[in-house]
Amino acid sequence: MQNHSKILLRLSAIFAAVGAFIGSHMAGAGGYEFQTVHAHILLVGWLTLFAWAIFYKVFNPLPSLLTIGHVWTGVVGAFGLIIGMWLYYVRPLGLPDPFVTIFFIAGGTILLISFFLFVLVTFRKVD
Repeated sequence: MQNHSKILLRLSAIFAAVGAFIGSHMAGAGGYEFQTVHAHILLVGWLTLFAWAIFYKVFNPLPSLLTIGHVWTGVVGAFGLIIGMWLYYVRPLGLPDPFVTIFFIAGGTILLISFFLFVLVTFRKVD
């Protein structure tokens, strides 16, 4: 489980740096078009992944497909939700609306699955 903790911790650090940079940029520029994306980068990307990293480090749950599924749906879901949110709210690439909406919903759904898997992981035997 050390590997799960390390993956989640490193990604949370990247999200923290990106979120802080976006917040700093918004404050300096006086434009708040990234406000929702910024908040979710910090909440989902930094805080949630960090909390899960600490859980895996402290409680050391038994390795299983469930824990692997949880970690990877968390990673994919965090990126999917945040990128989807960026595409949906900022519209930087001019992609078709149905694609953007489906991407956003898919990312959020994968992240939601990860939260449900985390609930299951917490009720399994831990050290």
